[in-house]
Amino acid sequence: QVQLVESGGGLVQAGGSLRLSCAASGRTFSRYTMGWFRQAPGKEREFVAAIRWSGSATYTYYTDSVKGRFTISGDNAKSTVYLQMNSLKPEDTAVYYCAADPAQSRYGVSHEYDYWGQGTQVTVSS
Repeated sequence: QVQLVESGGGLVQAGGSLRLSCAASGRTFSRYTMGWFRQAPGKEREFVAAIRWSGSATYTYYTDSVKGRFTISGDNAKSTVYLQMNSLKPEDTAVYYCAADPAQSRYGVSHEYDYWGQGTQVTVSS
């Protein structure tokens, strides 16, 4: 069982930055795919970014709308994954969820992830 606890959400003006953190329990953090998803009111949950490790290599993936603005990273020693969000836009407003997939399957598909955090609200004002 993996528990995920997100933090770092809040209210920010357009153009500002936030860093989300997701602390994971368990000892096999580096064997998971860790993902960030978001859900805006009235919309379906959508993929934002994911990270996975293979040996000494780190692989990161982003949805097109956040490429160049968001950066996902992880600290295996702390079992924590981060989402640095820069140049935020009002359309980034959503509840952001951290998720873990021990099977390392399709990183962009929400139902492939077995474990989810409680979510953290990000609001970007115009």
